[in-house]
Amino acid sequence: MVHLLVLLLMLWSSGLQANGNYNSTESVRMVGGKSHCAGRLEVKRDVWKPVSHHLWTLKEAVAACRELDCGSVVSAQPEDESSIISVWRISSNCVQSGSALRKCVTYDFSSSILNLTCSDFIRLVNGTSLCSGRLEVKPNQSPQSKQWSSVCEADFDLQDAEVVCRELGCGAPSVLQGALYGEVEAPVWTKEFQCEGHESALLDCRSSERNTCSSGRAVGLTCSEPVRLVGGESRCAGRLEVKHQGNWRPVDNSVWTLKEAAFVCKELHCGSAVSAVESVESSVRSVWKVRPHCGLSRSALRECLSSASSRSLLNLTCSDSIRLVNGNSLCSGRLEVKSNQSDQRWSSMCEADFDLQDAEVVCRELGCGAPSVLQGALYGEVKAPVWTKEFQCEGHESALLDCRSSERNTCSPDRAVELTCSEPVRLVGGESRCAGTLEVKQGDWRRVGNTDWTLKEAAVACGEMDCGSAVSVGRGKKSPDKNVLLIRYNFVQSGSVLRESVTPGFAFFILTLTCSDLLLQPNICVSTMDGVCEAQQQGFQVSKGSNFTICCSIQPQYPGGSFQLTFTSINSAQKYTQPAVNHSANFLFPDAEPAHQGSYSCVYHILVFSHNFSSESRLLSLTVSESDPEPLIMKMVILLMTLLLVNTVLYFYRKAIIGQKAGRQENIQLDYYNMGVSAAERGQSAGVCD
Repeated sequence: MVHLLVLLLMLWSSGLQANGNYNSTESVRMVGGKSHCAGRLEVKRDVWKPVSHHLWTLKEAVAACRELDCGSVVSAQPEDESSIISVWRISSNCVQSGSALRKCVTYDFSSSILNLTCSDFIRLVNGTSLCSGRLEVKPNQSPQSKQWSSVCEADFDLQDAEVVCRELGCGAPSVLQGALYGEVEAPVWTKEFQCEGHESALLDCRSSERNTCSSGRAVGLTCSEPVRLVGGESRCAGRLEVKHQGNWRPVDNSVWTLKEAAFVCKELHCGSAVSAVESVESSVRSVWKVRPHCGLSRSALRECLSSASSRSLLNLTCSDSIRLVNGNSLCSGRLEVKSNQSDQRWSSMCEADFDLQDAEVVCRELGCGAPSVLQGALYGEVKAPVWTKEFQCEGHESALLDCRSSERNTCSPDRAVELTCSEPVRLVGGESRCAGTLEVKQGDWRRVGNTDWTLKEAAVACGEMDCGSAVSVGRGKKSPDKNVLLIRYNFVQSGSVLRESVTPGFAFFILTLTCSDLLLQPNICVSTMDGVCEAQQQGFQVSKGSNFTICCSIQPQYPGGSFQLTFTSINSAQKYTQPAVNHSANFLFPDAEPAHQGSYSCVYHILVFSHNFSSESRLLSLTVSESDPEPLIMKMVILLMTLLLVNTVLYFYRKAIIGQKAGRQENIQLDYYNMGVSAAERGQSAGVCD
């Protein structure tokens, strides 16, 4: 019985080892380094073997440092062998899922093996990246001890933080705040650090005993990511470089979109991402390459890098002093402004201090299209602080801070500037604005390469241009073009806009696209007996029994086509079709009846590019009245006024005629009288003479 129990115990123990329940130091080690936390990484499964460097980043290296009970990971770089040797290759997904390294290895051969460096006695835990978290320290007297202690906030200052950030390979400290990454946990470090800021390690600093520590106040530290833009017009533009493994290198241009660029702009405390373009070097050089699918939205840039060689480098442009936040894309959101680059403080913009001319400047500065929506509180309520000046842009300025401004007195609470700019996407060289070669603006307008585009991706482009759905996708230009943009299909299919889903690349074919809203909208109107065609927004009324004509027309684009008049009422729906003559068609209704009451629309159909297209007018509402007394009354009034006017004219005319006759009779009598007087006068004169 005893022997059976011993045998069972041995089998159980060997089963535990087979299932990975072992001391991590028995299967993982670092060799050839300055400490047990630095050197060539080796894993033991059946035998000890080094680990291949293939596709390793700091993200995978975290697991090795944790298994060795070391601190935070500092670097993961290749070490070249003189010949190809037998190694372990470790699955990235397996490691990141939390499994032990021993369970994630497979046999492989390589000449590039992994050399790893972890911090010996400090680490940041529970942070959002390797450069942030709650600070924990382990005594250097016992490197194998698992006794990690939190550091009391009262025992730590900015000089201490500078040393910690440098030791971890991060940038300068940006946030130092207690309880930011969780409350302090026992045990607590018993000494107060007194660093001068130049030391290479925290435990190299002088220290002194302390007396008390406020409950729940551990050091919460955020170091900036070691990222910079060089060679540009400002600190927010230029060639992207990252400090990793102790040296600055440029970043390879592959797989970059504006979506990833936005995270770099945020790390640099710049505004929104404007462009991500390629810069080609004359010769190949050492670069950092971002691992595909690393997920910059969840990881810091430094955690996704691996060593590589390339001539194609990445140039980024971020806005300096403005950004849109909480929007659906980089071209929408609540506007924030920064006037002082030193304090990194962003201020919301008061809605009352902003107009369309200001919006035009902002959209242009961000590399977006014209403003389409300007509305307060659309992307979240305003938060303090609030910008203290009113912009007075004329609309042609290249940057918002170039505009004139004046002081303002008040700002209505919770009314921040909310702005949506149109996406900078267009079709050129086609028969209309909804057909042609697809171009996207990233700094300059650039064509998009056709790399197996489907109607699913094309529909995104058509929708952003308000051109309906995609009808066809074609190929143009058969010579290779190195200055094109290529689409990241997983981005578009996840709901991202086109501008944020393209990356610089190379293509043999250029994308041509035809969207359904190729045609302009037709016009619809009604004409009656007077021949005047009217299109009233509130509807049109005709008299029962009268004639009316529905007129359909469209601005000249293509010859031919046809018009279909669609009529819908409560009881029926009918369609009438006529060919388009001079881009129009007239539908005559000779005897209006109540059955003609309803909604009418004109649909224009035409065959273009071997595809049938159609475009529909607005709806026109028509009613038929039993009688229309107003025209009769008007006619009677006009008739009465006409008769009155005629009678008045005749009256005055008759009176004038009678007056003229009476005047002539008086003149005749006066003439006779004058003639008699003259004769008498002549007789008297003769008598005197005689």
